[in-house]
Amino acid sequence: MNTAQQTARVGLFFLLGVALVWVTFETLSDGKIFEERSHSLIAGFDDLRQLKTGDEVRLAGVKVGSVKLTRLAGRRAEAVLQVDPKVPIANDAVATIVMAGLIGGNYISISMGSSGAPPLADGAEIRTQDSPDLNSLIAQLGGLGKQLQDSLGSFSKSFSGEGGAGGIFQKLDKLITENSQKLNDTMTNLQDITGKINRGEGTLGKLVNDPKLHDELLATVEQIKAAAEEAKQFASNAEGIMDQIKSGKGTIGTLVYDQQSADDIRASIANIRSVSDKLAKGQGTLGKLINDDSLYNSAEVTIKKVDRTIDGLNDSGPITAVGIAVNALF
Repeated sequence: MNTAQQTARVGLFFLLGVALVWVTFETLSDGKIFEERSHSLIAGFDDLRQLKTGDEVRLAGVKVGSVKLTRLAGRRAEAVLQVDPKVPIANDAVATIVMAGLIGGNYISISMGSSGAPPLADGAEIRTQDSPDLNSLIAQLGGLGKQLQDSLGSFSKSFSGEGGAGGIFQKLDKLITENSQKLNDTMTNLQDITGKINRGEGTLGKLVNDPKLHDELLATVEQIKAAAEEAKQFASNAEGIMDQIKSGKGTIGTLVYDQQSADDIRASIANIRSVSDKLAKGQGTLGKLINDDSLYNSAEVTIKKVDRTIDGLNDSGPITAVGIAVNALF
């Protein structure tokens, strides 16, 4: 092997080595020779859910950066996001940890936010929202499956029975077997009743089959409606009368709401009470007539004298009769 061939081989291996180093560097640096100036944001979560350094940051599904690092900050976990400075992130945008797939990793998804919202400054904290992860969903599904299994077990016990007791179907079959005669009798009675109704027997049968009773029933209903209308009219008239009384119109309204009439009634009642008191005490002519026995006795004596005078007039002449009457009376 001459020197020229050896030199060519060394040069070829050198070029292959350089190319291999270049491909490795491009792969590790994501195609960037020099690290560009980045825009950092802080996203705080209760749980990062296996989010790690290097995971993607996507805005509306488009990759705009990556997770620079993850750390604990008190009672929460924080992810420092390295975002392309050419892509502004609105200050009302929301960051969420999203699962890339069933077997894939997680990434940070950022919403667009409002169109007129100002962008977040470098090092600012972005608003976050927790979302259920696969593990919590599986745990919830497991709990739901346990509840479903328990429910199915309860149904199974109800249908098949427990402790030697029959299930629902066995109890139902036993109930039907024990009461089969009663059920047959009941069905027979129902058939008899429906047969009588179809033949127009009994009150219900006549109501169903006799058009005359139907017409009479309709007429009765019309009379009830008319009576209801009359009652409504009477109530309306009574309401009008009550309105007139309340407004002081008419005799009753005047008596109820006119103060002068009320005063006159009170005065009349007082006068009647005064007269009755005087009569009870024997005051006045009528009171004496009611309470004084001497007037009654004098009247009785006078009446007896008149009776004797009339008897004497029957036996005497006119002049003698006048004299007898004067003597009898005075």
